[in-house]
Amino acid sequence: MNRILIFSISLVFGACSTGSLKKQSSAQEAKTTLVTNTQGKGPEIVVDLDKGESFYYPIFAIWLEDVNGKYIQTLYVAKSVGTGYFKYAKQKGNKWISAEKRAPQTLPYWAHKRGVKASDGLYMPDAGSLVPDAYTGATPITGFVLTSHSDNPLPVKFKVMLEINQNWDWNEYWTNDKFPDNENYKMSCQPALVYQAVIDTNEPKDSYEMNPIGHSHYSGETGELFTDLSTLTTALKIVDSVTVTIR
Repeated sequence: MNRILIFSISLVFGACSTGSLKKQSSAQEAKTTLVTNTQGKGPEIVVDLDKGESFYYPIFAIWLEDVNGKYIQTLYVAKSVGTGYFKYAKQKGNKWISAEKRAPQTLPYWAHKRGVKASDGLYMPDAGSLVPDAYTGATPITGFVLTSHSDNPLPVKFKVMLEINQNWDWNEYWTNDKFPDNENYKMSCQPALVYQAVIDTNEPKDSYEMNPIGHSHYSGETGELFTDLSTLTTALKIVDSVTVTIR
């Protein structure tokens, strides 16, 4: 009887130890290093993102605004969005193939802030309105650390913005039949989430936490920001934490 009891206790402690190791392993997972705009003349800006439990190939953009919300510049955007050319754009037979693709639902808040209209009237970049290579990069499959620079010196106070979107993340509110005739919505489901950090260089901090402030239009038809996040679920778990450091 005593042997059975001891063995059972060992199993419990073994399971706890394994669970602890898994958590540590997840927390210590190597992050993707992103570097953009190395020739920028402004301060170095480092954005450090820890992925959440719902992180699965999301697409995102990071940019700067003044305190009144006026767009300054992009620091990073996924190359697929910045060029309008996606690796998995459409199906041909049983395969996904690369091609040009118009996806206004992907990052509409950033796209409208950037304010560059393509030839088809959409604010998403295409071959004629693409984002320069200096500000684009591959889409990370892990958490990441982005190191970038602003093009020029920045105001004393400014904002660092992040918009992030993950395809096909349905929930009870954003269902697959909510807008049955809207093909752009069907690719997005829960709309893109927008994060913000306000930087005041008169009162510098070691780092600034970015927090969600709203979500974008569900199909990208407008550049509105909707501050009610009560209908979002897994979208709020794409990111575990994200901080900004100014150097």
